Parts: sequence; C-alpha cells; structure tokens
Amino acid sequence: MSSSTLPVRFPNPANRALMTRRAWWLVGLNLLVPGSAQVLAGNRRLGRFGLGATLVLWTLVVLGVLAAVFLRPVVYVISTNVIALTAVQILAVFYAVLWLVLTIDALRLVRIIRIEPSARALVAALAIIGMVAVSGTAAYGAMIASSTRGLLLDTFAGGQMADPIDGRYNILLLGGDAGPDRMGLRPDSISVVSVDAATGAVSMIGVPRNQEFVPFVADSPLYGPFPNGYDCGDDCLISYLYTYAEEHPELYPDAVANDSTPGIEATRDAVEGVLGLTMQYYVLIDMQGFIDLIDALGGIDITSQARYPIGGDIDANGQPINVGAWIEPGPQHMDGNRALWYARSRHGFDDFDRMRRQREVQDAMLTQLNPQNVLLRFQDIARAGAQVVRTDIPSGMLGGFVSLAEKAKEQPVASLNITPENGYLPGNPDYAFIQSSVRAFLYPPEETAPPA
Repeated sequence: MSSSTLPVRFPNPANRALMTRRAWWLVGLNLLVPGSAQVLAGNRRLGRFGLGATLVLWTLVVLGVLAAVFLRPVVYVISTNVIALTAVQILAVFYAVLWLVLTIDALRLVRIIRIEPSARALVAALAIIGMVAVSGTAAYGAMIASSTRGLLLDTFAGGQMADPIDGRYNILLLGGDAGPDRMGLRPDSISVVSVDAATGAVSMIGVPRNQEFVPFVADSPLYGPFPNGYDCGDDCLISYLYTYAEEHPELYPDAVANDSTPGIEATRDAVEGVLGLTMQYYVLIDMQGFIDLIDALGGIDITSQARYPIGGDIDANGQPINVGAWIEPGPQHMDGNRALWYARSRHGFDDFDRMRRQREVQDAMLTQLNPQNVLLRFQDIARAGAQVVRTDIPSGMLGGFVSLAEKAKEQPVASLNITPENGYLPGNPDYAFIQSSVRAFLYPPEETAPPA
C-alpha cells in the first residue's frame, strides 16, 4: 500500500469508526512520541523536526540519569552554574512551546468533528491533559531554572575559590538580629561550620555572643586599637565588634568590594582569634528576615523545652512582664514570627539557652528543606532565601559544597559549644585552652592532626 493511500494520512471522512480509531492513535502517538503524528498524517517537515527534538531530549535525559548515578559531582556543578541554568531554561521553554504547537496541530489533524460524537470530548480531553502535563512540566522546569539562577546571582559572590586549610573548610555562620529593640544589626548567633574536605563530615562550633577579651592576631586591623584583646573598659562582648567596625569602616576598606562588610570582617577576625582557625567564608542569616523563609517552608516543628515569652519587658528581677503571648512547652508548629521569638527570646533566660534554641531552629529548617517541600514551594523559598542570606561564598564553590553535603548526610554532625557547662568561661576565658580543645575536637587523637 503506497503512502498516498494510507488511511491515517488520507482517511475517509465519512467513516466515523475509522476516523475515531485514527484520532486515538494520533493523540496517543503525539503524547508518547511528539512529532510522530505529523510524520504519519500531517506536515512531515514539522514532524521530523519534532521527532529529532524528542530524540535529543531522550538522549539528554538518559545522559542526565547516568550522570546522576555515576557522576554526581558533575551534576552538582552544572546545577549551580548560572550559564548552565540559563541553557536549561531556554531548552525548557523551547520544549514547552514545541509540545504546545505539536499538540494543537495533532488536534487539527484529528478532524474532531468527523469522529464519533461520544468520543469527541474524551479525545480532546486526552490531548489537552497531555499538553498541560508535558508543556506544563517543561514550563515549570524553566521557572525553577530561572529562580535558581536568580538566587545564585542575588546571593552568592563571584570571588576567589579557596582551598581547604588543614584539610577543612571553615565557614563563619552568623545569625544577625536587627530587631526593633536594638540599634542596627548585631550577630546574636555565632557559629563555625567546619567541613572535612575529603569526607564531608560536619563539625559545628558555637561561640557565645557574650565572649569577652577576644584576642586578635597581629595582622588584624583590630590588633592596633586592641593589642591585648577586645577590652574597652566595660563589658566588651564579641557581638559588639560588628557595630564597632561598622562605625569605623576605615579598618576594613576593602570589605564591601569583597562581598562583605566591616562588621562581618571584624567578627571573622574575632572568631579566628577565639578558636585559632582561619575562616575561608562567612554566611550571614538575617534573623528578622528569615520569617519569610520559614513561612515559605510552611512553618517548622519544634519541641519547646520551656515557656518562652513573645514580646514584653523584664522586671527588676529579670523576669518577663507585659507579655503579649507565650510559646508553651511541648511540641509546637511555629510560623516565622513565633520561630523568631523562640530563637531570640531572652527574658528570664541566659545566652546559652538562646544558643541551644537557635540551633534547634537551624536544625528544624534543614530537616524541613526536603526535596518535596522545596519543589512545591520553590519560588517562595528562593525569593525569601535571597533576602535572608548574605555570603562571600563564590558560586563556583557551590558544586563542590553540595557534593560534600551529599556525603555529610550519611554522618552525624559533631558539636562543640564554648559554654560554661563545657568548662569555658566567657568572662574569664583561657584562649590557649579553648584553641587546644578546638584542635582536639576537629582532629581527634586517632586522626593525624596538622602541625600547630
């Protein structure tokens, strides 16, 4: 039978049964192998183009699956590269438009008015559902790629990539609190995330915001005004250094050009002096702004260990008064505002209790950032994340860090808090003891520690 007599290409319009069977075949083939309907019954040039594009897509999908299984670091690098994400967005938009055109054309070829009346709605529904599912998925992929690219451009720097020091990446993690009851931003949560560059094992070190007499190395700009440590004649807490440096920007003239601020650099110098570690990068999380991020996650679940006030003041004995509401003990589902108060409430509690609660909030957010939640709320999370986080981590480092994070999932997170309950006195610190403890924590005796 020649192509000129094929019933699929040249059907008898009067034969409704034949036209109905042909309609199901064309719509089904268009859904499974886009372009095939046009090759069989329509514009063959368009059909061959659609088949070629479909073949290319299948090849890319197979290569992507193989890379995800055998070359995950490559996938991480591509998925955190702005140029690659732009290419993915363009490709996704192309396929969304192509499938839309092919589906509309397939419906034209069906000649729906010629098929059985009882089948018309079903054939049209299958074609439309397939078009929405396929083109909609491609469009959503383009949106994800666009939002991710925007997040990378808004959040991450384009600076130099750093090598590990003594086999580790040390990242300063600051929780900045610019609440309505204080002047300017001040880091109320100071931690160091130390990552083993080979195994991905994560160690967290918590530094109290009320640490006093912080020492500085000789090449720090703060060594000049404070050669014997941060002593200003009063209670000079490490968290005050942020404001001090912001008021003296001449100390760190290159900070802004290097995607930082004088206050962040002063805090970095202070933490390096306390722990004896070099901080390659910092991450600043705005504790006020992270309300949007937690709301974008749909809230977080935390088990409160005590009763904490939301707002209010304190009396002469340091107890909360004029409290508008309370966070009660026990399991709580918190929106962004309640989570912020849980993390920063201090009336009736000391800073070390706050450190514990801030860590609980961080852990809850990381736990709830699962793939399903991220996909469902990606745009809101990306939008909030760009507003919440500031960092000098260059985008070129993200692929490597994501790869290390994948390894870290299989290992417990080790923690060390520089607190009195662990033998460290913020008001009367022994920094030689603190630094030796930190090295023993990061490099246990069974490991080979780098030279001091």
